Amino acid sequence: MKLNFKSLFLENLGIRQTIFKNTFWLSLSEVVVQILKLALIIYTARILGAEEYGKFSFALSFVCLFVIFAELGLSDIITREFSKNKESENEYPSIISLKIFLSLGVFLIMYLGSFFITKEPDIRISIWFLAIFILITSFINIFYAFFRARQKMEHESFFKIIQYVVLTLFSFLVLFIAPSIQNLSFVYFFTNIGMLAVLMLFFHFFIKPIKLEYHKYIWKKFIVFSWPLILGFSIGWIYIPVSSVMLGYLGYHIENGWYSSAYKIIGSAVLSATLVSRSFFPALNVASKVSKEKIQKIWNYQKELMIILAFPMVVGGVVLAPKIIAFFYDSSFIPAVFVFQWLTVVFAIDILYYPYACALIIFGYEKKNFVLMLAGLVINIVVGIILIPVYGLHGVVISNVISLATVFFLSIIYVVLYTPIFPFNVVLFKTTLIVIVSSVIMFLVIRILNAYNFHLILLITIGALAYFFPFTIIYSFFNKSVFGKVKHFVANII
Repeated sequence: MKLNFKSLFLENLGIRQTIFKNTFWLSLSEVVVQILKLALIIYTARILGAEEYGKFSFALSFVCLFVIFAELGLSDIITREFSKNKESENEYPSIISLKIFLSLGVFLIMYLGSFFITKEPDIRISIWFLAIFILITSFINIFYAFFRARQKMEHESFFKIIQYVVLTLFSFLVLFIAPSIQNLSFVYFFTNIGMLAVLMLFFHFFIKPIKLEYHKYIWKKFIVFSWPLILGFSIGWIYIPVSSVMLGYLGYHIENGWYSSAYKIIGSAVLSATLVSRSFFPALNVASKVSKEKIQKIWNYQKELMIILAFPMVVGGVVLAPKIIAFFYDSSFIPAVFVFQWLTVVFAIDILYYPYACALIIFGYEKKNFVLMLAGLVINIVVGIILIPVYGLHGVVISNVISLATVFFLSIIYVVLYTPIFPFNVVLFKTTLIVIVSSVIMFLVIRILNAYNFHLILLITIGALAYFFPFTIIYSFFNKSVFGKVKHFVANII
């Protein structure tokens, strides 16, 4: 059956086509959003400088830590439960009221906490407005979770793009006219207020009427389900802000500016990979009810994709870090080079971990995933407290690597012990070997060209070609014809 644009990109007609559609829309929105974020981060850092930008990052990281108690893993549980049973959508009004209750309670905690975490008035005021911003973002995520449950990621994509276009434009304007961390916080606050209003109107009239209900058993049900997901799927997103808060609390504002400037760049690139991987979650959830072979196959696709993306990210990040930092920031950010190199390793571990978290959660072992992440968080804090006063910025990075590596290796053991998924199989072993060979070729090419002082954009382009071209050739050799598989895949979609 031949499909037009509407049916291919706006309708759900089958597993392959739906995964393709969802991946396309999530990829599109994340590419646009991450470009806008990166542009805003660079401009903010350049205008405010390392110290003031460090203060803003400290305030934002602080509120990000507390928002997990308002999020409470509800978004992931909504996606899981609603995708299993459409009748569960009737519980949505109670979930909204639960979300409001949690958000108000967490805002009070953030407000009171701001008096203990800092003595600087400008940081404290920024915390208040950023707290509302981040809580609204969390509230918006439960609507996105509804879209994901229905596998309608095109709605999420549209609203995310609109949100960040508006946020970027007004932030640029404010930073140009009256640059300060307080004014920037005001922009974040008012942008999300407007975005929430538009999204709720759309949802109410075109998706499902919004109303508030209170059912104690529904609140209890979702809290019991969701609290183990309080730290989410991704280990990096929580450990990085914790490190930023530790630096800010100890008064390392300039170092925090360097740290934040580095992780914002690499984090922007990695987040896209993580969210693309996230598009597999509904399909994995459905496949878990079909057969062991079905979910293993889809999980292999997800894991292969993460392996293919993680290795070249580390190679390119380590080799090109000096040029990347110099390209985006001024000379005062040179110390961020070391941080950037190691954070490529940190975030590579993070995206490789994500499929294991998915596997544990899909099969009902979210509590074990929570224990893993909590253990890593404790390790990160303890090691950071010991090393930061002695080694400063280096101590933060070391604590990140140790904690994330520990969680990653333990998650592999948990998946083997508690799920039917077997992560050590011929498909993944073969892909990993091909990726390693291709990464070595990429390393040699960009290392040689870098010595001749090629422009960063050209180096990235050539490096990508040097990686994907040999990967495609070798992969096609071991898989008869990768092009034939792609053709067959597309044919099944169209």
